[in-house]
Amino acid sequence: YALLNVNRNSSPLDIKRAYKKLSLQLHPDKNPNDPDASSKFDRVKKAYDVLMDMEFREVYNKFGQDGINSNKRFDETQFFIELGVFYVTWGIMAYVMTAGKRSSLARQWTFTGMIVMLVLEISIMTSRGNPFPSWFFPQNTEYEAVWLMHTLFPALMNGCRSIGGYLYVDLEAQTRQLLTGLLEQNKDILLVLRDVQIGVQNVQANGGGGGGGAGAARLANAPPLGGPVSRATPTGKIKELQDRLHSSNSTVQQAVSQLKTEKSNSNLGFYAMILGYVAFSYIFSS
Repeated sequence: YALLNVNRNSSPLDIKRAYKKLSLQLHPDKNPNDPDASSKFDRVKKAYDVLMDMEFREVYNKFGQDGINSNKRFDETQFFIELGVFYVTWGIMAYVMTAGKRSSLARQWTFTGMIVMLVLEISIMTSRGNPFPSWFFPQNTEYEAVWLMHTLFPALMNGCRSIGGYLYVDLEAQTRQLLTGLLEQNKDILLVLRDVQIGVQNVQANGGGGGGGAGAARLANAPPLGGPVSRATPTGKIKELQDRLHSSNSTVQQAVSQLKTEKSNSNLGFYAMILGYVAFSYIFSS
């Protein structure tokens, strides 16, 4: 198509006019000083012969120049066998290359891209006529579109591995850290409770008899000599325990919110890929 300067939707009359114009320009008799004039003219003549024969033109669109040289024809059984071999091979390769927790996002993206590519290839190769819009690379064929997808897939897989590894968040490690923090906070709370228990026991022991309540109150409220009021009292310890519990609750809530946000972000990437696939399919089906 590019050689004759026509496109996929060109009619036989348009192809004939383009060939006539080029043949007058490239004919060896008109270019005696060009040693390659004969080969250029032969290439234009072969392209014209292929595009003017509707059967050859269909073969060229589906299988390229190799299909013309081998006189290949579309066979549905052979097509699906070759398709299965290609995608099973690359599916195994992709699974091996994206194994492990760190590549979980990459594996999801890679197999989504493979499914999209499989659907597109089946749609392109089994369609009758031209499946592309007239504005979409008008001089390229279905064979070239499939070849481009097959060529770019390894790059897609490696790109998904790199981006997925960069965006990976180990939720299990974060959970372990959270639980470790909670355990340490519980130890602190137990220590404070023990101090409270010892303080209460001391107050009760020093209060003595029926005046224990008044004695305990006097002891708790009496300031130490030569210094400010100390919080090392049962009331102060309980207040300290409440403060630590509030701090612990806020820390736990913040960690849980962070985990939910990261999970939501990972799901958003998957949903965006599905929406992109739907949009892509709609463009090619319209």
